[in-house]
Amino acid sequence: MSPKIAHFPPSDSAINKLFLSIACLGLSLLTACANVIPPCAAKTSPPSSEFRDTKWELVRWNLAPNARGEVRARQIPQGDNSNPIQLVFDANGERISGSTGCNRFTARITEDARGFTLDQIASTKMACTPQRMELENDFLYELNDYRTIVRNGDQLLMIGADREVLSFMTKKVTLPNKIFQYSNTYSLSKV
Repeated sequence: MSPKIAHFPPSDSAINKLFLSIACLGLSLLTACANVIPPCAAKTSPPSSEFRDTKWELVRWNLAPNARGEVRARQIPQGDNSNPIQLVFDANGERISGSTGCNRFTARITEDARGFTLDQIASTKMACTPQRMELENDFLYELNDYRTIVRNGDQLLMIGADREVLSFMTKKVTLPNKIFQYSNTYSLSKV
């Protein structure tokens, strides 16, 4: 004789609570990643030709998620008077230069089927405050060791191997006597 096992079907309220819990968990995960994950229409590792004659300023630096999965933002200098971190792609698509927030840097752009990479990174060596030097060292590390670059219009995301995400926005490039496009308007800059 085999034992009989009682079977109780789950109640409607238990199913509703489970569904609500799963929905809330999914929504909280999406909300937590909203500033990190780019939109689906963004291009991953676009060709360097898309960046020619462009200038980008760091507007947000998300640190890697902590043990609870929280994404924290790093304090960064912003605006022209604070010596912001900037990337400037040259007209030939061969070099990138800019500001580390303390010193100037330059790097060579090389390209293959997976996209472009940066190498031969060099920077000036002016002394800055300890906080600026730490920021510069961390930025140069990310520049050297990023895994993915994503562009979505005027936004560029640099995603590091350490899961830190640097978010840049385009800035107007002033080039001597050259016509350039910025936000679908044409203008002539004069130096």
